[in-house]
Amino acid sequence: MTASFGELLRERRLAAGLSMGQLAKLVHYSKGYLSKIENGLKPPNTAFARQCDSVLGAGGELIAAASRPAPTRRQVLVAGTMLGVGALTGNAPSPELTFRMRDRFEHLQGLGLRMSPRAILEPLKELQYKVDATARKDGSTALLRLAARIAEYTGWMSQEAGDDQNALWWTRHASELSRAAGDPEIACYALVREAGLALYRQQAAETINLAQQAQWIGRAGARTLALAARREAQGHALAGDRYAAESAFERAAELMQDAPRDDRAYPLLGSSVPDPLELARGWSLCDLGRNAEAADLLDRQLTLLPARSQRSRARFGARRSLAHVLAGEVDEGCRTLAATLADAEQVDSATIRTDLRQLARTLGRWHNHGPVREVYPDLRRLLAHR
Repeated sequence: MTASFGELLRERRLAAGLSMGQLAKLVHYSKGYLSKIENGLKPPNTAFARQCDSVLGAGGELIAAASRPAPTRRQVLVAGTMLGVGALTGNAPSPELTFRMRDRFEHLQGLGLRMSPRAILEPLKELQYKVDATARKDGSTALLRLAARIAEYTGWMSQEAGDDQNALWWTRHASELSRAAGDPEIACYALVREAGLALYRQQAAETINLAQQAQWIGRAGARTLALAARREAQGHALAGDRYAAESAFERAAELMQDAPRDDRAYPLLGSSVPDPLELARGWSLCDLGRNAEAADLLDRQLTLLPARSQRSRARFGARRSLAHVLAGEVDEGCRTLAATLADAEQVDSATIRTDLRQLARTLGRWHNHGPVREVYPDLRRLLAHR
């Protein structure tokens, strides 16, 4: 498939060693506009294409790409999903069918690391319906488990899009499918996901209760139980119970040590970051009011996140900046926030905006401070976006 204008622009920008903000200044457009162009959320106009072509020395390549009619990103994703799945629903053997459907799901998961959930929700739903229907038709337990996994992730993306009602529906649907497949793993993790919804609603007791239920189900793997204990720890921290939070984190660490490094039974549940426990510990230290410790821990952990994990970088980057500001390190909070906003804008997460709103209110106490005045307009613009 021919590369889109946005893809070519990103390639040229990176080859030139320019950040999105640097290129935006050179071509006299906003960074937000540039982000939408690169991610296929907005078509380029001719003047913009010519300006970029000149600045990046593209020799007319970008001008030509801008003049080509291009499908929207959603059309590309839907077409790719159906091409990868629909062509196999004839007489393909079940193992091959499962592999191809799983491969398509993991492709959408990869996109979910770095782009708006709204762009992948429809392709996810269409894939989930296809896998579910095929599983029921063929009586395939493996496909039913995969359908449950896709439903769980669709719930997560719904929450990221700010739709908690559908997030809860998809999460519970995942649990039902998991039980129908005789697999307790996703049913357990679905409770962890529900606890995550409660956490963002600031409901500490509900977070703890759901996370504990996940651990009481039994028969789930060590990694899933570790993620349940991690969520319980976050609930205790939200409630201000330092001892209970540390105890739950210790249990999570012990369970994670016993977990297999790569369970290929189906796509990995939960965060794919190198150390999800330490990132959550940093998050919780902030809730416990230990902000300097939180900032120090998150500073270290964020350096370990791969560049492709933009959603995680934005999520924990926002919490890190908040921790720095609450610890009285306003300049450092603003400096780290500037680096986080580009990621936050690209992944377009309702949950990340929750922390950014708290950060905006906190920074308002220093509204006349130079670094705050510099970063605040970009922060306000991102928070105004829906």
